Amino acid sequence: MTTILIVDDELQMRTMLKLYLRKDYEIVEAENGIKAIQILQNQAIDIVLLDIMMPELDGMEACKQMKTVKPGVPIILLTALNNTSQKVEGLTIGADDYVVKPFEPVELLARIQVQLRHFYKENINNESSLLYGELRIDPISRTVTVDKNEVKYSPKEFDVLYLLASHPNRVYTREQLLDLIWGLDEIVDIRTVDSHVRYVRDKLKKAGISYQPLQTVWGVGYKFDWEGNHETK
Repeated sequence: MTTILIVDDELQMRTMLKLYLRKDYEIVEAENGIKAIQILQNQAIDIVLLDIMMPELDGMEACKQMKTVKPGVPIILLTALNNTSQKVEGLTIGADDYVVKPFEPVELLARIQVQLRHFYKENINNESSLLYGELRIDPISRTVTVDKNEVKYSPKEFDVLYLLASHPNRVYTREQLLDLIWGLDEIVDIRTVDSHVRYVRDKLKKAGISYQPLQTVWGVGYKFDWEGNHETK
């Protein structure tokens, strides 16, 4: 699942955020900026919720260092101060968004989803081709080939395949796939995800892939699981 790093020196705030987000996200906690940077260096983190006012290393300095360690990981600053100059400073040093406490959980969730979609789209533009045996997925030309024969996919079908294949064995819920690929601007039924996964599977099968890499994780969602060696070129 997508992993969120919550950085706040207040246990109550970390607990509240964890209770609200843990249904859809894997949660990692840090009580200060120093520990947060250590976690970012050693674990796969998708997005950071970072409090500004903390002892030892405040959120502003922690944000600067985090952007050096993992430049692409989105950071949402959290603060109790509704100060325009502080907002500008935070965005200038690399923060991707800014939320003032107290906030409605639904607003924070929406902002998280927006940043994850941006993160995903940027990764598509920067990633190399994925090669799984005879299957090649090229994010630049947005083409899929099996034994050098092109498999025709719609834009959304390609996005589903690429997102799952670029994170092998990582489970995505239907809601996460809907958020990352279709976004908040499109009114789409959750069953649309299932139908797109089915189309991707059928086309891979017709192209000659005997093993089905798009696996259903019952009660959760989908993952990409390929039997064999994984290369990127």
